[in-house]
Amino acid sequence: MKKSLIAKALLCSVFIATPALAQDPIELKMTVPSVPTDLHTKALHVFAEEIEKEMPGTFDVQIYDSGSLFGQGADLDALQRGNAEMTYVSYQLIADALPQYGLLTAGYLFQSPEHYRAFLASDIGTEFKQTVSDEMDIKLLDACYLGTRQLNLRDEMDIQTPDDLAGVKLRMPSSDAWLFLGQALGANPTPLPFGEVYLGLQTGTIDAQDNPLPTVEAAKFYEVTDQITLTSHLVDAINFSVSNIFWDELDDAQKEAVTKAAKAACDWNNAERVKVEQDLVAFFEGEGLVVTTPDVDAFRAHVQEAYMNSPRAADWPEGWIEQINQLAE
Repeated sequence: MKKSLIAKALLCSVFIATPALAQDPIELKMTVPSVPTDLHTKALHVFAEEIEKEMPGTFDVQIYDSGSLFGQGADLDALQRGNAEMTYVSYQLIADALPQYGLLTAGYLFQSPEHYRAFLASDIGTEFKQTVSDEMDIKLLDACYLGTRQLNLRDEMDIQTPDDLAGVKLRMPSSDAWLFLGQALGANPTPLPFGEVYLGLQTGTIDAQDNPLPTVEAAKFYEVTDQITLTSHLVDAINFSVSNIFWDELDDAQKEAVTKAAKAACDWNNAERVKVEQDLVAFFEGEGLVVTTPDVDAFRAHVQEAYMNSPRAADWPEGWIEQINQLAE
């Protein structure tokens, strides 16, 4: 009896002295097509740092940039299959799967990075996120600013309203959605591959092109153009997204940590992108370009009317355009 009690006591002491086995970190593979120097890639490192602060040692964050894990277009499929946990998903890609949300890609709908976030936080934004979750098996955590498209003209012109773009050969990407936007702006949309835009501007094959200012700088379009007109006709964003397979395995504290880290990443990205765009105005002026601001309200009304009167608006949720416009006020 005495030996039995001693044995039990020793066994208890072993369990008390042995620390509980630590749980393996939760694998979180992030796959993006962007290169290491891109702000969206750098934002992933901000996410990794923030989630480590929130829950040290809980997540094993693995960042795969430059399409090294899954290429562009395959990253969404990877999330849906559970082969990766996180990526950026564009509104255009969502609209491909859910055509009723094509309105979210329309010109002049969103006016700022804050406007995207106000939409996602609204009642219709909540409905949108739930539908995306139900139909696409991903959860949208936040909207990260991508850039604002502006007009870049070969020759100096007085551009105040869409009427002033009549006859202007405006290069657009060669898809129906892009060409429609060019027409809605009042121009003569001209499809041309991106790699041919510089020469097209130089020779007069096209009169203008549209892109965010960082693209104008990177592609050196300012060398063959005289003017930038800040129409701000498309404020674009991409969604910080996670796989539902991954999300559903997290507890509430872990979900909160992931959400907070995603917001911190988008905060950083948005501030950096806005600063780059602001700095580039002075750069272009220093290069001799004229930078003008037209009657943006006139452009917005013209473009939105063109969309609303087109067949593409037939499937859009009723009243959403008006509600999203109000969120910017």
